[in-house]
Amino acid sequence: MSDLLPTASIQQRILFIRGKRVLLDSDLARFYGTTTRELNRAASRHPDRFPEDFAFYLTTEETANLMFQLGTSSSAHGGRRKPARVFTEQGVAMLASVLRTERAAAVSVALIRAFVRLREMLSENRQLAAKLAALERQLSTHDGAIRELFAAIRQLLSPTPRPKREIGFHAQLRPKPSRSRTTPPKS
Repeated sequence: MSDLLPTASIQQRILFIRGKRVLLDSDLARFYGTTTRELNRAASRHPDRFPEDFAFYLTTEETANLMFQLGTSSSAHGGRRKPARVFTEQGVAMLASVLRTERAAAVSVALIRAFVRLREMLSENRQLAAKLAALERQLSTHDGAIRELFAAIRQLLSPTPRPKREIGFHAQLRPKPSRSRTTPPKS
């Protein structure tokens, strides 16, 4: 079954909607080898197995946005007539119990593995992002220290300004020595 459904092709179909990783009903129907209508009908027969956190319908805005991103046609040109239903990882696991075929069980295993692999990749990316952020913080502190070091070196290399020597003669007035009054003045 892994030959028929490679993990990479599944991961390309996983979307991030409302903060959850989901698969479209049409993609799941293709994986399971059934029609979208049959898949949705099987899920609708068991509403207790598909709460809002397992499967939900897209709003018209989300559908329009999705059609724009994926390049799907509108209903006027043979596209969807109803909003798409999406299934989370838990909803995909529940579909195997609802569809009850050998292919459904094997496909569900492949789909769950794809979700797990995607989660592992995201975890690795978060760890890498955290390490990168720590390195950036460390470099920013080093940058400040390096700037201070270069400023100190520039200050040492710049010549110290010496006071300018004035050119020319400068007369300094000296006070006249005072005479002692020990001798009387001549009359």
